[in-house]
Amino acid sequence: MSGAAEVGAALGSPWPATARRGDDGALVVGGVDVRRLAEAHGTPAYVLDESDVRARARELRCALESAFAELGVGVDVYYAGKAFLSVAVARWVHDEGLFIDTATGGELGVALFAGVPGERIGLHGNNKSDAEIARALDAGVARLVIDAPDEVDRIADQAAVRSRGPVRVMVRVTTGVHAGGHEYIATSHEDQKFGLSIVPGPDGSDSPAVAVVRAVLARPELELIGIHSHIGSQILDPGGFVAALTRVLRLRAEIAAQTGVLVPEVDLGGGFGIAYLPGDVALEPTRIAKDLAAAAAASADELGVPLPRFSFEPGRTIVGPPGITLYTVGTIKPVRLADGTVRTYVSVDGGMSDNLRPALYKADYHAVLANRTSSAETMLARVVGKHCESGDIVVRDCYLPADLRRGDLLAVAATGAYGRSMASSYNLVPRPPVVSVRDGVSREIVRRETEADLLALDRG
Repeated sequence: MSGAAEVGAALGSPWPATARRGDDGALVVGGVDVRRLAEAHGTPAYVLDESDVRARARELRCALESAFAELGVGVDVYYAGKAFLSVAVARWVHDEGLFIDTATGGELGVALFAGVPGERIGLHGNNKSDAEIARALDAGVARLVIDAPDEVDRIADQAAVRSRGPVRVMVRVTTGVHAGGHEYIATSHEDQKFGLSIVPGPDGSDSPAVAVVRAVLARPELELIGIHSHIGSQILDPGGFVAALTRVLRLRAEIAAQTGVLVPEVDLGGGFGIAYLPGDVALEPTRIAKDLAAAAAASADELGVPLPRFSFEPGRTIVGPPGITLYTVGTIKPVRLADGTVRTYVSVDGGMSDNLRPALYKADYHAVLANRTSSAETMLARVVGKHCESGDIVVRDCYLPADLRRGDLLAVAATGAYGRSMASSYNLVPRPPVVSVRDGVSREIVRRETEADLLALDRG
């Protein structure tokens, strides 16, 4: 990504929509030169293109609404806060017509603090505390997603104490569809912590999912509004979503036959894949929307029951590509490998504390020289962090200019999702700020953590 041909041109995937090279070759995002960002906010720093986040939220919502409207079916889109949630981001997606999906009391608290009404928020979680349930009920959330049998009575009992109307709940099921990348982000096979199996017992007894549905229906404090399925993350083939949709609609019809109740909504979760490297092809919103609507129509014809309302929970696809991480280059160390190849280790001022995914999932990322262009030959490089771990890798393999030097800026693409939300202060490295950029203006929406912050937690 160097040379005159790129000056002024959009960089394209996997970079934010506004990313381009300025007149002198430096990277510009949201109309702001990254050198100015580094000077004003320091490095490492997460940089988030607000216009791109908003546009992606709007595009996905409109694509899904349009595709299912042709079937006469409504759609709700919940932004998955786990990808990255802050007060500003909660307000952005709320402005664009999305609900917010939360998985913990902390996420719920941020959404509420941002001014998002409770009826525009959902609460997930495989191990909800009594306090989290109470807060959700008091906030009047749109729904609680039941993930275990004991939650039925725990939620219903708290609702009874509050003498309020029925609490809207969904039951999360595991469809057996294994989709996505790493094993740790596939969430719908049987042997894992989320959801309830749809497989009946060996003696023909109810599946765990159906047993919980019956338990919900037996509690007048609860209103069963739907069935929930989430099959994984970073899925690039729509076939997994289609298979899950088909199984959930079949389960819905079976529940209706057994209980007389046709639940009004089905949630297919999120997991839409994005591009991380040049040449990667993201799951395009219009395509997935049309494929799912077509599968829903086919299932309706086969099952002979009306279609439900649908909901979805995208996160990464909205906030991932609009984000980059900006680093300053430090130590540069050539290492000769056994085959005679030289790999140059480029150390930056962050690492696994600000992007855990390469260490956790062996996730691949792409980096470029950001503060200038270069006509030098390229070198095989590995971008690494400053932490006391050999697995502290930011970008496993990339080619960078051979004249790279200490003090240069590197930008890593597609870090808007999960970078900040999984960040730690390992080795007592303070977490970076999140800086939003739009129309030539930058502002910190999450400030940089400081040494004083770390010491404030230390009781001595």
